[in-house]
Amino acid sequence: MTRNGADVADVVRDTIYRATLLLDDQKWEQWLDLCDDSFHYAIKSFSPEINRDMTYFQGSRKDLATMVKLLPKHNTDHSPLRRHTTVYTVDVADDGKTASAVSSFVVYQNLLDGVNSHIDAGESRLFLVGRYIDTLKLEDDQVRFIKREVRLDNRRLDKGSHWPI
Repeated sequence: MTRNGADVADVVRDTIYRATLLLDDQKWEQWLDLCDDSFHYAIKSFSPEINRDMTYFQGSRKDLATMVKLLPKHNTDHSPLRRHTTVYTVDVADDGKTASAVSSFVVYQNLLDGVNSHIDAGESRLFLVGRYIDTLKLEDDQVRFIKREVRLDNRRLDKGSHWPI
């Protein structure tokens, strides 16, 4: 990219926020368009009981493309998920070809049906908390994700968690 470091950081932030909006709107194909062909995606959480990372999902862009084609066929809770993402850091590599970013996120679920006597339809509840650890490729005035590791604070995933987070 032919921009200075600050401009590149702004473009990286914009790409991360744009990805958040596309995920919220379940525009899976457009979200995948932000990902390079070499993209690798993983959802992980640390378990203190076993003193190891647990991997909930791991796959390539091709794996994700197959998965999102099948999403309409899944029996799922259709309560929409809304992500609130805050980009904390963006570091552009010295050669200007890649950037890494760390973002915090929370995901709220807006319930269409009541879950139990304590949560009614129409209410929102906290669904997930974690961080995105992203690596992005900077090339030809385009920014594309080449890696996203979703680090969850939660260790129990609920209905709807088979969607990309």
